[in-house]
Amino acid sequence: MASYNTSEFRKGLKVLIDNEPYLMIDMEFMKPGKGQAVYRTKLKNLLRGNVIDRNYRSGDSIDAAEIEEHSAQYLYNDSKNWFFMNPESFEQFSISKEILGDLVKFLKDGTTVEVMLWNGRAISIEPPKSVDLQVTYTEPAARGNTATNVQKSATVETGAEVFVPAFINIGDVVKVDTRTGEYIERAAKS
Repeated sequence: MASYNTSEFRKGLKVLIDNEPYLMIDMEFMKPGKGQAVYRTKLKNLLRGNVIDRNYRSGDSIDAAEIEEHSAQYLYNDSKNWFFMNPESFEQFSISKEILGDLVKFLKDGTTVEVMLWNGRAISIEPPKSVDLQVTYTEPAARGNTATNVQKSATVETGAEVFVPAFINIGDVVKVDTRTGEYIERAAKS
């Protein structure tokens, strides 16, 4: 099994700790006046999402997590699991709603995502940075209140609630940031 020496530590490294995959989200090198250098790391568990702090001395090593990343296409869901397909092999797999979290609010049929696989099991997805979604319900704008920066709530085709400018109406297509859930701009109707 491959491993990383402390000199190879960097953000984005995928490592194995206690037989679970972790992502190194922060790394700080500290050289005290006396003694060995210390590498302070913040590691995010890719299965549970919790973050731990670990310190390593110069010369230590960590096992590498063998994680594969593939493109996949969202197909459908049964309200507990979301099903995806690898476009090259046509292999289908599912990811539970607990793992996906709030990302499910922005997935519509045919959306291409990046899937992270560990030991043949899908453990997380990376959606596109933005998606175009059609507004299915919103209150009409108050007359004369369209020139200012007034926002109102709108429900989009996936069921997510997004705050949009007052000029957006039912049937409009809006671009939404999948990381924050915020309105970006009005998109062209498809």
